Amino acid sequence: MSRLPGWLAGMGASLTRIGEHLEERRTEAAKDDVPDVVVPDVVVPDAMPSAAGSVPPPPSYAPAIAARPDPVAAIPWGIRVAAEAGWRLLVLAGTLWVLIRVISAVQLVVLAFVAALLVTALLQPTVARLKRLGLPRGLATAVTAIAGFVVMGLVGWFVVWQVMDNLDDLSDRVRDGIEELKRWLLDSPFHVTEQQINDIAKNLSDTIGTNTEEITSAGLQGVTVMVELLTGMLLAMFSTLFLLYDGKRIWQWVLKLVPAQAREGVAGAGPRAWRTLTAYVRGTVLVALIDAIFIGLGIYFLDVPMAVPLAVFIFLFAFIPLVGAVVSGALAVVVALVTQGVFTALMVLIVVLAVQQIEGHVLQPFILGRAVRVHPLAVVLAVAAGGLTAGIGGAVVAVPLVAVTNTVVGYLRAYSKEQALRAAQPLYDGTAIEAAPTPVPVPPGAQEA
Repeated sequence: MSRLPGWLAGMGASLTRIGEHLEERRTEAAKDDVPDVVVPDVVVPDAMPSAAGSVPPPPSYAPAIAARPDPVAAIPWGIRVAAEAGWRLLVLAGTLWVLIRVISAVQLVVLAFVAALLVTALLQPTVARLKRLGLPRGLATAVTAIAGFVVMGLVGWFVVWQVMDNLDDLSDRVRDGIEELKRWLLDSPFHVTEQQINDIAKNLSDTIGTNTEEITSAGLQGVTVMVELLTGMLLAMFSTLFLLYDGKRIWQWVLKLVPAQAREGVAGAGPRAWRTLTAYVRGTVLVALIDAIFIGLGIYFLDVPMAVPLAVFIFLFAFIPLVGAVVSGALAVVVALVTQGVFTALMVLIVVLAVQQIEGHVLQPFILGRAVRVHPLAVVLAVAAGGLTAGIGGAVVAVPLVAVTNTVVGYLRAYSKEQALRAAQPLYDGTAIEAAPTPVPVPPGAQEA
């Protein structure tokens, strides 16, 4: 009996240890069942320094909240491209509008300088040829300029002299032609009566009588136009002299205004643009001369008065593509109609159409060549835009401007592709192969201008 208490005490201690071990196992099993939750650091305000807690995780049935996309990524690609192109087009349109306004403000100076460029393109090969013969630059420039201006002045004086000399005879023929036209209308199948013709003549006379003030104002405006024309001619003459004498240095000075990165491309495009302009002017002069000679001969053999002045007008109007040929041909037909009758007018019309067809399909492609050929739609749009912007002068310079722009853009595109190919050349032995720059050929006619 003395051992019983010790045995019971040992059994109680064993049961106590078994209970503690089971409690520890239960606690560990409960920890394994609970998922790990990362509790962010919570800044506890100063007013609650002893508060400590954790943010409970969202329940499993809560919907997921998607993040908001970037606004740029939410816009479709096509709209983004249209917006990028749109604001750049607006900037270009604004720049073009400002440029047009500036040109309109100094229209006389701009047209005079452009006319000087055209005359220089025509006369510069003569200066170069005289220099090759041994004449100094100043003397060659003076001889060429004086000869060119004298020829132009003689042509103008000859036209005025022919018009004034044949004015009386023309007025008599016009009256006879009107009477013949009146008789033809009375006998025509259009059933025109003499009373209707007299009414038309009376209305025309009354209109002229009631608009005397407007006609006088137009005459005063004509005086202003003549003064501006003389001023423009003087500016063009002085500009032509300086371009013929010092054109190369003027071009080098212009190149200094171009940014250095684009200077090489512009330096290569300049001679090509000048060669295009020279070819256009010389080809247009030759084509206009052929038109004037053949149409003038046709008018002369048909006994139409003022054949020589009409031929000169045909030559001058040939510098306005498409429109000039129509106007000059219509003028010759009208003069033939009122002076020689319907049959002669029809014959003149046939001559004009035949010469113009030969010009359009044979002379221009052969003389002007592919370098200065412009699509007819581009010609029509350029002439219309130039005429609306600057009148007859704008219509004259529109087509050579388009031809030169086409040449410059084509060269710069090819130049940029060549530069890109140079930059993309493969590397050998760790060093880049440097391609030799393509020499820029300068045409013989562009050495001094």
